[in-house]
Amino acid sequence: QVQLVESGGGLVQPGESLRLSCAASGRTFSSYAMGWFRQAPGKEREFVAAISWNGASTLYADYVKGRFTISRDNAKNTVYLQMNSLKPEDTAVYYCAAGRTSSAYTSRYDYWGQGTQVTVSS
Repeated sequence: QVQLVESGGGLVQPGESLRLSCAASGRTFSSYAMGWFRQAPGKEREFVAAISWNGASTLYADYVKGRFTISRDNAKNTVYLQMNSLKPEDTAVYYCAAGRTSSAYTSRYDYWGQGTQVTVSS
């Protein structure tokens, strides 16, 4: 089993940056693909980015491509989401998830963190 804890959220102004972290417990972290999703009030959870178990491949939603970067450090059992040029529409609770394959679909992930709030506002 994998337990995930997100951190790094906060309140920033449009155009600023944040880096989210997701720390995983367990010795099998390196065998899981990892994803980031987000959920705004009144909306469904949506895909943001995903990374394969070894970091060799990444996948991004069109609305964050070029602004967000996903990465992982298997030695630290941690996955990151670097978010640049933040926009008000990026405001949401951000969740990390672990699954057997890198995917944009929530159903492909087995474990989820509790989320961290990101608010982009002037």
